[in-house]
Amino acid sequence: MRRTISKWADTEDQHARDMRRTFAHTGVVQIADAPDRERVRLRGTLRTVTLRPRGGVPALEAELFDGSGVITVVWLGRRRISGISPGRSMEIQGRIGQHEGQRIMYNPRYELMP
Repeated sequence: MRRTISKWADTEDQHARDMRRTFAHTGVVQIADAPDRERVRLRGTLRTVTLRPRGGVPALEAELFDGSGVITVVWLGRRRISGISPGRSMEIQGRIGQHEGQRIMYNPRYELMP
């Protein structure tokens, strides 16, 4: 049993290393290194996409992962955005804030990647 769990951890670490290499690009900051409240460009893959109303307003919420960390991305007033789905790679631009101890970016500019 231990051997199996260890294998999963190694595979997950390798996946994170591969993602960091894939998304390394000039002008793009890794999520773990991105400063709060400053304009940043991030690249990663969406792990989850959820419709979660905020204050009675529809909000599309996604979790972006780049191998170094995770950030929650929220588009307020949107129920769906064409092309935004789990597994999709994208680049986002905006300012990172904090909400209930979680790093979050509201209404970022985004570019879907092939």
